[in-house]
Amino acid sequence: MAKQTVLLVDDEPDILQLLEITLARMNLSTRRATNLAEARAALEEEAPDLCLTDMKLPDGNGLTLIEHMQNRYPDVPVAMITAHGSVESAIEALKLGAFDFVTKPLALEKLRELVGHALQIRSDNVDVAAQALIGNAAPTEMLREQVRKVARSQAPVHIHGESGVGKEVVARLIHQLGPRSDQPFIALNCGAIPPDLVESELFGHKKGAFTGATHDKQGLFLAASGGTLFLDEVADLPLPVQVKLLRAIQEKTVRPVGSETEIATDVRLLSATHKNLAYETRAGRFRDDLYYRINVIDIHVPALRERLDDIPLLAEHLLAKMAGEHRTAPKSLSEAATEQLRGHRFPGNIRELENILARASALTEGNLIDQHDLALHPTLGVTTDEAYSEAEQRETNSGGSSVGADLSPSNAKIAGAQTSSESGTGRRPSAAELLAAVEGDLESYLADTERAILNEAMLQHRWNKTATAKSLGISFRSLRYRLKKLGLED
Repeated sequence: MAKQTVLLVDDEPDILQLLEITLARMNLSTRRATNLAEARAALEEEAPDLCLTDMKLPDGNGLTLIEHMQNRYPDVPVAMITAHGSVESAIEALKLGAFDFVTKPLALEKLRELVGHALQIRSDNVDVAAQALIGNAAPTEMLREQVRKVARSQAPVHIHGESGVGKEVVARLIHQLGPRSDQPFIALNCGAIPPDLVESELFGHKKGAFTGATHDKQGLFLAASGGTLFLDEVADLPLPVQVKLLRAIQEKTVRPVGSETEIATDVRLLSATHKNLAYETRAGRFRDDLYYRINVIDIHVPALRERLDDIPLLAEHLLAKMAGEHRTAPKSLSEAATEQLRGHRFPGNIRELENILARASALTEGNLIDQHDLALHPTLGVTTDEAYSEAEQRETNSGGSSVGADLSPSNAKIAGAQTSSESGTGRRPSAAELLAAVEGDLESYLADTERAILNEAMLQHRWNKTATAKSLGISFRSLRYRLKKLGLED
């Protein structure tokens, strides 16, 4: 089997020699280029398996070469060699499509890790992406293409979208299609961990570091070593932990709680949130320097209402999955049921669709789910994106003060229980009006009512679960259970 080839682009003979010796020990062949012109000529002669380029070159810079390779040789991973501390240059390279970067003076162990990952990039990712992201709508195709591109890189990716759209599915797919696919994928929901335990969860702790620390604990950064760490609901991280996360990303080291030494890490960081992270940054709840480090590449996962053409395929997939779990024949949707789903707003997105189909499948006696089996009610409340837009508008109108802004929707109400003409009278709906709003399905009506109340409470408390639970007079555990049951939490 022929050796894999690495094109080295640098005008410093000592660096080139060090790279050649290091890569030769990895059983790799190398070719030299000392400037942009030589690099372009070498690429035209024969495309390598990997390119390592310095930032500063006699006739230009490495960013120009990265851009050239993305246009002409998109299948060849390229990594940047930058001066220590040139964070802006490294981020610029990643945004242009660089696989990763390494700083001078060269740390050979990190260089070997980078090269090893780059040469393991999978080429069979088209079918895998199609299987994971169901649908043919234009937004779905765009998302699928974005995932394929970013999977080749080692750049931090921030995934944003409303609750229930499948952000973790996207994160897992990026990992699965990338060079770290045979290493761990570790996910943490930052909003589900008590604030005083987040640091220990991420970075680990030493025995005796705090009350209850009866033994050494490995943090998730080390558990994900060689693989991918996915921080879901990253906007919920306490500010002190955000500082330490920034250092871990920049230095690629972590310090367990109670330890005096730092430990080197090798993870690809993915993050996600249903919140508007730029708004959270302006409001002072999220550090702007951390925002720019985790948001090197941004992926928006479209809401289900933006990809309604995918509903038939999604429904078929979900019904088949349910049938497999229950070992029964899969049910199907009538045309009328499909059209009714297309007209639904889906504030809970794919998770809500799955809940609707699960309920309909359980209650339908035959194999065909019809319109009345769906028992859909008018959509309640507003979406997360709409709530943030409303809050940002209030911020603008009030002169830019965002801290303490009320994120609650101004018009959330239970559909059918109160008409718009009654909204300002303060009159409660009568028992007869409430009964009429039930429309023969008390269970669904009560679930919709509870969902609207929880959505309003969570928005008022900016998705702080502890504060929300206290305001409702229920336990934190009970709130989490209700949110999951009603499709309001990833």
